[in-house]
Amino acid sequence: MLPKVGRWRRLALAAWLGLSCLAFSISCRNKAAESLKALRTRADQGDAKAQLNLGIIYEDGKGGTQDYAEAFRWYRKAADQGDAAAQDSLAFMYDNGQGVTQDYAEAARWWRRAADRGDAKAQFNLGVMYHSGEGMTQDYAEAARWWRKSADQGFAEAQFCLGGVYYDGQGIAQDYAEAARWFRKAADQGFAAAQCILGVDYDSGQGVTQDYAESARWYRKAADQGLVEAQFSLGVMYDKGKGVTQDYAQAHMWLNLAASRASGDDQKKYADARESVAKKMTPQQVIEAQRLALGWKPKTSQ
Repeated sequence: MLPKVGRWRRLALAAWLGLSCLAFSISCRNKAAESLKALRTRADQGDAKAQLNLGIIYEDGKGGTQDYAEAFRWYRKAADQGDAAAQDSLAFMYDNGQGVTQDYAEAARWWRRAADRGDAKAQFNLGVMYHSGEGMTQDYAEAARWWRKSADQGFAEAQFCLGGVYYDGQGIAQDYAEAARWFRKAADQGFAAAQCILGVDYDSGQGVTQDYAESARWYRKAADQGLVEAQFSLGVMYDKGKGVTQDYAQAHMWLNLAASRASGDDQKKYADARESVAKKMTPQQVIEAQRLALGWKPKTSQ
């Protein structure tokens, strides 16, 4: 989707794969527990919310009813009535080819309709489409414009991506301080990728006053959530004693966690760093570090 250059973009890709295109709100999913029979009666009578919730039930497969084609059909009925959440869901299905032939242009069209109604998720996703050029002509300025609309509503993913285009100067004047400000907004909401890149900013002094302790603090928040790149960076900080008290056991633990979950060139890079630290440790220290890694569990966003 994105050129594989720039650290924020690599983190953004991971974030989008896991967090973007979220078609449903928690409140909608809670309502989906309503009985299928009662929902269908209301949906058949033209109730847009019932149609939306029926689509959610079919997509989620609650009660063994998963059927993407049926989900798509009910989303379309609600979307045609102007329900923004249904329009967002319909776009998601077009984007992923679930229940319908994959069609990025149609996905963009429905996200645009929901975005025009002020739906923050749709505004974010429309920005992703403009940034990637899928379903429309690539336009970084339009991507930044839609991300700002979503970010101004507090949508963390959009805040992170808006920070990214400020960082790169894509469709908007490059401004490292403004990039850091938006990264901070997303990081304060517990968005791990933003916490990690904020750690990078404080480590390098890019857009903020260089502060190794702050860098380590933000790396730790993202590492605690399981973000591999943050775990590696935190391990390096412990190895060098940057922003934290030098601690080889902690360094080994974080590097070990990163190496165990990475792949490709990153896996080798992280493993090599771990082995480099191990050479500075006693066998007992290595055993303790391995014990810490085995007992580690991810924490919720903070």
